[in-house]
Amino acid sequence: MNIESLTEQFKAGRDKQQRAIFASIFILGNRLQTSFDKVDPLITIKQFMVMIMIKQAPERVLDLTSCGDLLGCSRQNVKKLAVALEKQELITISRNQKDKRRTDLLLTTKGEDYFQSVAQLHEKALNAIFEEYSDEELELFFQIFMKLYAGAEKLEAMEDQVVRTRRNLDGQ
Repeated sequence: MNIESLTEQFKAGRDKQQRAIFASIFILGNRLQTSFDKVDPLITIKQFMVMIMIKQAPERVLDLTSCGDLLGCSRQNVKKLAVALEKQELITISRNQKDKRRTDLLLTTKGEDYFQSVAQLHEKALNAIFEEYSDEELELFFQIFMKLYAGAEKLEAMEDQVVRTRRNLDGQ
């Protein structure tokens, strides 16, 4: 079985298309993670995403919880990634001076230099992924993908409702 036969099998009908898209998100995520991890032997793509979130944050400081929210993972998972980055001196992890409950992540000079050193490599990798798209197709893909985030937020809201319902049932 290959991707062409799967595409043919799932192209007819909304239900099958939804299932194919959902499964494809995970498959593509794994394939992209594996490929990017091979492209950059210094850090993993997940670690790189932590660094990007810090780099995009105001004043280049981001707390663990906010980073986890942005990446869609737990604070604990971000901390594991951050500790590995700190060992390589790409970021620092420190308590927030104003709010001791917060743990802040900050890019180091070495982390900034790292971005400069891999910018072309990552640009080349991204271009390889999207080179077949016209500007119009890329814009449409972007719009559709952003709608997928709205769907994920609805799913998260359903999950929160299920958790509250279970708590209520357990409390009775």
